[in-house]
Formats: sequence, C-alpha cells, structure tokens
Amino acid sequence: MDSGAPYRRIAAEIRDNITSGRLRPGDRIPPTRQITRDWGVAMATASKVIAVLRDEGLVDTKPGSGTVVRSRDRAFTPTSSRRQELDRDRIVRTAIAIADAEGMAAVSMRRVATDLGVATMSLYRHVPGKDDLMLYMVDLVTAEKTAHARPPAHWRERLEFSSRLLWTICRRHPWVAEVLSMTRPRAITPNLMFYAEWVLTALRGLGLGMDDMMYIHLNLFSHIRGLALSLQSEARARQDTGMTSDEWMDTQVAEFREVVATGRYPTMEYVVTQEFEQDMDTMFEYGLRLLLDGVERRLARGQAVGRPAPA
Repeated sequence: MDSGAPYRRIAAEIRDNITSGRLRPGDRIPPTRQITRDWGVAMATASKVIAVLRDEGLVDTKPGSGTVVRSRDRAFTPTSSRRQELDRDRIVRTAIAIADAEGMAAVSMRRVATDLGVATMSLYRHVPGKDDLMLYMVDLVTAEKTAHARPPAHWRERLEFSSRLLWTICRRHPWVAEVLSMTRPRAITPNLMFYAEWVLTALRGLGLGMDDMMYIHLNLFSHIRGLALSLQSEARARQDTGMTSDEWMDTQVAEFREVVATGRYPTMEYVVTQEFEQDMDTMFEYGLRLLLDGVERRLARGQAVGRPAPA
C-alpha cells in the first residue's frame, strides 16, 4: 500500500502529535470535517485517516466528544477487520459508532466500509442502502431500551415512562432525532413502534377521541424530539468550534451586555444579573410535567384536549 497516500501522510502527522505528547490521552484529534478543511482532502480521505489511527489503537470514538487519544494504560490488540465475518449487525453497530461520535451527516455506506476495512459494495449484500441502514440503526438503539421494558398501567405513569425512555435514547444517540419526523415519518421500525403503542394505549384507555389522542401523542413527541435536536446541534457545534456551550457563551458575554446596556431590554438586563444554569434533563422533565399537568386538568374539566377551550 502506498505509504505516500494522502490519508497516510495526514495520519502520520497526527500520530506524531500523539507519540510526542502534544496530544495527550483524552484530547480530541481533528474531526473529519476539520481534516478536509485543514489538509484540503475529500471526506473519504479524512475518514481513512481516523480509521488508520483507530486500527493502530491510538484513538477511540466517544459519543458527543468525537475521536480522542486512547489512554496508554488501556490494552489494545490489533485485529484485521477484513478477517472478521461481515454481517448486518456489525455494519449497523459500526454506523451507530460513527453517528454517535460525528453525527448522522458523517454516516455513508463508503464511510462505514472504510471503518470496517472492506469494499463499499460488500455492504450491499447485507444492507440495501443508506435509508435502510438508518432504520436499522434506530431499531437497534431502540431495542436496547424496549426489549425488556414493562410500562406501568396508570395513564400518566405510562406516558412518563414512555417519554423518558425515548428521551434516554435520544440523549444517548442525539442523531436519532434527525431520523425521526412528525410530518413525514419514515423510521417505522418494530422496536420504535413500541413507544407509540404505549403512548396511544394509555390515551385510548381514557376514552379520548382520535384528535385528542393524536394531539397529545404528537406534542409529547415534539417536546422530546425538539430538545434532542438541540443536543445534536450542540454536538455538531462543539466538533466544529472545539468549544463547549459554556465556553462559547463566554465569548458572547461582552457583546450581549453591550446590547442590554442600551436600556431597551430591562427584563433581559435583569435576567443576566440572576443565577441560572441550563440543564437539558431538567428542561425535559419540566416540559413533560407541564404537558401532562395540562392534560390532567382538562380531563378533570371534561374538556377536549386536542382543541382550544371555548373563550
């Protein structure tokens, strides 16, 4: 194999930064998009760079953090991906690892094949295409939570249980929110179907009409998906900028204070003087409680939930 190939030259530069200590265990190495910009290469070449360093045991991929330098005290035994049997499960798990580390945009049949060390066309014997691959990915990460789950019988407890389960999946795999859609659902998979079945069963047991059942279901789903999309956007921004949300906010403070100091926004001026720590899990629970409290109140009053109350 040509040792002068671009991906090998780039991998050698990053390897040197690792072995010299300039990149320490836990440090992030340049993500694929940065490699394409800094070295002027294609995404496929950048993917090969990461794959080479991973095969050498120098780096690990971590969900939400990207690819980081492996701790030196962790044992690593190089294995040849080509010698391992290729099947759908292995392809799907490899795609999930890529999406967890770099987002769904990084997932392609070519990228998965590169990480597996096989020809791209060999994947198509097990997976028809990327759309099918995404469905298999969603189904697998959902199965890990729904396989042995037993939702409570009470309607509110069941909705809380189902919502928290889907939130946990999206929290662990933010890219799932990109695949799911409220207006054009395509991720109709056996294991994901359990979520909708649990929610609608709880609502049907209340004797609600179809409008009410669906509006409650879709509002709960939108709450979860909307927050999860923010997680995915943050993960992408962190990869692109190398900064956490707190670090990025620190760079905006001066400009923000300058705007509110004009006196045109007295309430915003008050807000910036107060203590507030945004936490996504707290936001999820807060919104879930508000939604279900609203449903409970309207049920107690005998009002339709899916339509506005009369003025």
